[in-house]
Amino acid sequence: MITITDLFKNFGEYPVLKGVNITINKGEVLVIIGQSGCGKSVLLKHIIGILKPDKGKIEVQGKDIAKFNESQLNEVRKKFGMLFQGAALFDSLTVRENVGFFLDEHTKLDKQTISKIVAEKLKLVGLPGVENLMPFALSGGMRKRVGLARAIAMDPEIILYDEPTTGIDPIMATAINELIRELQAKLSLTSIVVTHDMVSAYYVADRIAMLDDGKIIEIGTPEEIRKTTNPIVKQFITGKSTNN
Repeated sequence: MITITDLFKNFGEYPVLKGVNITINKGEVLVIIGQSGCGKSVLLKHIIGILKPDKGKIEVQGKDIAKFNESQLNEVRKKFGMLFQGAALFDSLTVRENVGFFLDEHTKLDKQTISKIVAEKLKLVGLPGVENLMPFALSGGMRKRVGLARAIAMDPEIILYDEPTTGIDPIMATAINELIRELQAKLSLTSIVVTHDMVSAYYVADRIAMLDDGKIIEIGTPEEIRKTTNPIVKQFITGKSTNN
């Protein structure tokens, strides 16, 4: 589904991505782990075309989007849904307006049809009947679910999750993890999850990749990552010093 080859990105003189190579298979949940500030979110922004690489290829279904203009990128982005960190809801819009935002902006569907789609997506994420609520009336977990309903509103093939369990309690984090797996099964999505939460990573992943010092240093199944002998990966996943 997605192949990234020799991806480099600097911000000024500061290198963030230093030759990322990874392939994301159709229908899998790939989790990307790594320390805060290692470039995980920067990598997501390249995959969806928000950022342009200094060097390298980002192929989505065989087409290198790094070479695309904005019009071409907008077409590719229709294949994607994204759950932003903190959900990124529009505070002045109702839940219905938030979930239906891209349908309103990018399709010619009538209001009644959009409302029906919004209701279906909210039901899928376990929030039926909340269309008329405002974001301030929602808990952190509910905001994440509304953000996820918006992410799947246009029936994307690929979903990007940026720290989906950050800022919510452990019980709601478990519910979000279960929802990621449920949607994967029901909608046959390809999902990329960026997180530093290893409980979440082990639960949702088909494969886990670790980003460190601008490169993917290890990739494998959750069981393979648990058994890693790489000291950097081991330190991260256990939270212990490599000397322990």
